[in-house]
Amino acid sequence: MSQQSVIDELGRLGMSGYEAKAYVALVAAGTPLNGYEVAKRSGVPRSTVYETLGKLVGRGAAYEVHAGEGSVGYLSLPPASLLERMRREFDASMDALGTELPRLATPPQVRIVHNLTDRGSLLARAEDVVGAARNDLFLSGWPAELAPLKPAARRAETEGVDVSVVSFGEDAEPVGSTTVHRFSSPDVALENLGCRLMVVAADREQAVIGGVVGDDAWGVFTDDPAVVLVAVEYVRHDIAMHLIAEKLAPEDFETFWANDPAIQRLRADHGIPAALLKLGGREAPTARRRRR
Repeated sequence: MSQQSVIDELGRLGMSGYEAKAYVALVAAGTPLNGYEVAKRSGVPRSTVYETLGKLVGRGAAYEVHAGEGSVGYLSLPPASLLERMRREFDASMDALGTELPRLATPPQVRIVHNLTDRGSLLARAEDVVGAARNDLFLSGWPAELAPLKPAARRAETEGVDVSVVSFGEDAEPVGSTTVHRFSSPDVALENLGCRLMVVAADREQAVIGGVVGDDAWGVFTDDPAVVLVAVEYVRHDIAMHLIAEKLAPEDFETFWANDPAIQRLRADHGIPAALLKLGGREAPTARRRRR
């Protein structure tokens, strides 16, 4: 990690840019520096360097060192001690917010449907949903999309959340109660759907539904009860079908799945789910106007 990366990360933890630069300069020096030396080494303007150092001292990230004859130097708090202090302060803030913030919340007056237009935002919002689960969590997707969600899903499981997963492909490190989708291979399912479909639903209250094709992705986050119910039931019915199939002779089920006319009719819409997801994320208003 570069020095600038360290400065950026300190900024994310609450230090101003000048404070982070001055602290890094003090850490790199390993010996007390006066204001002029800090300004020279850090790039903090001389006009503001003493104000910046005073803020570091105020937050306990640096100490004044008096060297006699009125000269003052500054020494950094050791990095390990600073990080531990920041961690304690962060945890205390999270505990306080976890208690007080919900008390300020007003029940939503409208339901949210928020479009997600790239893989990063899709997975980040899905991780938010996983982290919000307190009772039950339903996940369905390909291993590549499920993997980033697993740390949060494991934390949820340790906190007593009932986690149910459908994986389109073998999973060497399953989380919760995982069912590997066996009706169609991942390649066949991808051909049928036109995308790697992902469904994440927490507590029957919020859900992310999206599709991924290569590095491209699109989808929605919603807390609309009707949509969340459909997402949950989609995963539950997939699991139920596997449980039923396990009670049948494998050859009988394979023949039924491959040749039954009713099943073939249901599986004939190759690629349409992906097209509809993409349409909903980017062109839905125009499409709805045409239907009126």
